[in-house]
Amino acid sequence: MEITSKIYKGFLMALICCLGFAGCDDKLDEMNVNPYGIDPAEVNPNLLMPSVLAAAAQSYANLGVNDMAGAVQHTQKNGWYDGHNNYGWENMNWTGWYNILRNNELLYKRAVELDNDYFTAVSLTMKSFVFGNITDLWGDAPYTDALKGDQASVELQFPKFDGQEVIYDGIIADLQTAVSLFGTAGNDAVTPANDLYYGGNAAGWKRFANSLLLRYYMRISEKKPDVAKAGIEAVYASGEYIQNVSQDAVLDYTGGASDIWITRHIPLNPDDFQRYQACQTFIDQLMGTNDPRLAVWFAPVRVRWEADESLAVASEDFIRNDGEPLGVVTYPFDDFVNQYPDEHFTRKYNPYLVAYNDAEYVGLPPSLLVPESYNGNPSPGQGTQNQHVSQLADIYQSAGAAGDILKARLISSAEVSFIFAEAALKGWSVGSAEQHYYEGILKSLTVWGKSDDYEGFIAEDEVAFDGSLEQIIEQKWVASWTAATEAFADYRRTGYPKLVTGPQSPQPRVALRFQYGDDEYNNNSESITGALDRLQLTDYSGSFGKDSQWSKSWLYQGTSAPWD
Repeated sequence: MEITSKIYKGFLMALICCLGFAGCDDKLDEMNVNPYGIDPAEVNPNLLMPSVLAAAAQSYANLGVNDMAGAVQHTQKNGWYDGHNNYGWENMNWTGWYNILRNNELLYKRAVELDNDYFTAVSLTMKSFVFGNITDLWGDAPYTDALKGDQASVELQFPKFDGQEVIYDGIIADLQTAVSLFGTAGNDAVTPANDLYYGGNAAGWKRFANSLLLRYYMRISEKKPDVAKAGIEAVYASGEYIQNVSQDAVLDYTGGASDIWITRHIPLNPDDFQRYQACQTFIDQLMGTNDPRLAVWFAPVRVRWEADESLAVASEDFIRNDGEPLGVVTYPFDDFVNQYPDEHFTRKYNPYLVAYNDAEYVGLPPSLLVPESYNGNPSPGQGTQNQHVSQLADIYQSAGAAGDILKARLISSAEVSFIFAEAALKGWSVGSAEQHYYEGILKSLTVWGKSDDYEGFIAEDEVAFDGSLEQIIEQKWVASWTAATEAFADYRRTGYPKLVTGPQSPQPRVALRFQYGDDEYNNNSESITGALDRLQLTDYSGSFGKDSQWSKSWLYQGTSAPWD
């Protein structure tokens, strides 16, 4: 019976197929047409914008809270931490960035076909932003021949790598074109809800594009000082750049299931959230200046060490609730957060017998050998709660809602002010370095809800303006919280802040770049050879050779930055 059934089913399927083919009247070319698909030649640019803008902002924020946050020592992880803590950037794939560029290229082509200056300028701005991140992080990359794989030329299937100088020059040229187009662009064809950054406001986009110009002019300021000086002075004179926090280029998360802050999926996976911990380098900076943003970004330790010189042992085995022994070794992380939000826990130790950090806020030192055991954690393990080290603040695991404090920031008014402060120190005609420095601080405090603390904060000795580049870059580094990619670029360019690596770092210096991914070696090996030849070996390149995290791309060759 089973065989008969199978034969019957086979006969029935054959009959259906025959009837289907007969009914097609020989129009077999239409059988695979998706009636719900969108023809790229007819797609509305409004439908393309959200995919480009959301992916670019989220990818940038992801860097800013993950590998880049570790590199600039904002945070460290206590589990699965090699890339975050120790520059484990081998085989770093840039496919996600080029996927954004492919969608953006279609946006550009449709904008040109429709003769729409608004969409054209948006696509040029986003092209510049994405390629800026690619060359910042890897160095040379496919640029002039990229995104042309649909063309017949065999050479374009294996695009050449352009030098970093060519890419930066192209970025600046495209941004200049975008600024010009935004000056006269109408927004009649724009669906405001689909413009996730500026809601169809060309003036906002123009400020964004000009602010990106400031970023990249400063990026090349050591290699092309005359170009950078003229460019920054021209943007400053125009007045059309991001001047206040309401103009920042941001993606505002809605808090929906598929549109949440990067760490907000964590309530579903508490182990993941617990891996993000403060870095002691950053904690030292924030505590040393009484920075009011500290409590916004980090939680106090759940269990604070309390020195007791009379203790007969190095440390007690139990924790105390407001001074009373509880007789237990540990609590799960969720218990601390959900069941005891207002309780204060302590544990006693004898400072003559063991050294622990007993501050209210404690970070992991960079590149620790065993970060999960640091500071006397009684329950070490990959991703477990360390009671004695600060986690991210609780806002980073809340449900979230549109318009709240957490956003993906592509560039901010604070960054712009610090760029002008640095330019003024160079003697360029952009106003007062001191004024821009203080404005940068105020804008960052405003973003994080601490503007009322401004006067007291700038009165701190370590914060009051001293006219040094180091101080400007340090405050810019603090203000780049969750946007650490820019702080990483500043560090490599200036050597500030003075970051020191830890015992597990593969080299005694902070790394400089991502390694190229295996896809390029396997599928574009001839083109990548030229890029490797143009990298400069350093004393720390190590066994990786030219394609090392510690090799120098064009931007840093011939300079002592960031380390001699």
